[in-house]
Amino acid sequence: MFESLSDRLQETFGRLSRKGRLTEQDVDEAMREVRRALLEADVNFKVVKDFVTAVRERAVGQEVLRSLTPAQTAIGIVNEELIRVLGAEREPLRAPDRPPQILMMVGLQGSGKTTHTAKLALHLRKEGRNPLMVAADVYRPAAVNQLQSLGKQVNIPVYDEGTRANPVDIAANAVHFARERGFNPVIVDTAGRLQIDERMMQELVNVRSRIGPTEILLVADAMTGQEAVGVAQAFHERLDVTGLVLTKMDGDARGGAALSIRAVTGVPIKFIGTGEKLDALEPFYPERLAGRILGMGDILSLVERAQEQTDEAEAERLQARMIKGQFNLEDFLDQLQKIKKMGPLTQLLDMIPGLGAQMRQAKAQISDDDYKQVEAIIYSMTPYERRHPEVVRGSRKRRIARGSGMSQGDVNQLLTQFKQMQKMMGQFGAMAKKGKLPPSLPFDF
Repeated sequence: MFESLSDRLQETFGRLSRKGRLTEQDVDEAMREVRRALLEADVNFKVVKDFVTAVRERAVGQEVLRSLTPAQTAIGIVNEELIRVLGAEREPLRAPDRPPQILMMVGLQGSGKTTHTAKLALHLRKEGRNPLMVAADVYRPAAVNQLQSLGKQVNIPVYDEGTRANPVDIAANAVHFARERGFNPVIVDTAGRLQIDERMMQELVNVRSRIGPTEILLVADAMTGQEAVGVAQAFHERLDVTGLVLTKMDGDARGGAALSIRAVTGVPIKFIGTGEKLDALEPFYPERLAGRILGMGDILSLVERAQEQTDEAEAERLQARMIKGQFNLEDFLDQLQKIKKMGPLTQLLDMIPGLGAQMRQAKAQISDDDYKQVEAIIYSMTPYERRHPEVVRGSRKRRIARGSGMSQGDVNQLLTQFKQMQKMMGQFGAMAKKGKLPPSLPFDF
């Protein structure tokens, strides 16, 4: 989402770093560039003004000008101020005075509220919880059926009373049902409209009064920019929203909503939707998003995604094979499939520190279809060929190319790249034998 803004900021600070010592004029020029970049990213004007003022005051207050590494110090200040605008630190979901925890999902129709009800339920179940989803949107055609379908996909129960019952009663009955049967949390999917209206708001106020939710989470579409900020303000004025779920954070919009919404409303962002899959929901960490914007990467999120796809025993098994030089195409295919589950490859590259703007062109050439091409070639091999790729020559290559629908050149390229990888794995193994690597790798790809 922040690709253009990130490139602009990195370019600006790149120019500063080439100057060595900085003057107040240099700082002012850089701040004008930062201001333009933020406004073009659709960040709220007042937020931009306050941000640039805060950065400039610190920068010209000798913190930067007297520094031995002024450009790095300036980037550090911008990073700290970005984190402040985004909310300083992660704010987890509140704990209730007595169970169950009740999460009331609100938002406009089309914002992804029902889908993110299921995403949040799945996320909390992974934490060991026992969630119940509640279908309290009785107005939108097929809303109840949609939540039931999502519930089946993630194997999480859905409480519903059809489309003729009163939504306030549905929510209250669901909480009673959850208390009796030990469900916790209760996630209530409420009705939205195409635009804010009094009838919708009053119904939501009535639901809130009846069930006393632990959290009121507004689901807002980050792709709508400042419109999302306006929607958040309107809902907060009537409902005292306690947290935000920003959807479509993997989109190609300018990203101003994410940088404005906390500063304008005072409501913390608690989760972000990062893709269409039901597991594409992440807790929001201000410092991690600031790092991505400034090209510092987000290695912690990358490691967390990797750890979700493996376990310690599997990592040790793979490391042992690497050390012995036994890493083969079956191992490679297994690791490739785990990386696929972590998310789109271009999204993963954004989390790696130091890639920056110079990787944009390379990223543009990377397609998730490349995964499928590699898989097709490996699946066209026999089990023996996968375990012993060195035997793949001549007629075997031609057969594999025909079977995969790829060219013989594609097969050659894969085998060449795999040999290079094997060589690198062998070097890792040699280093491990000499005690130059830690006893276990953090993740296994």
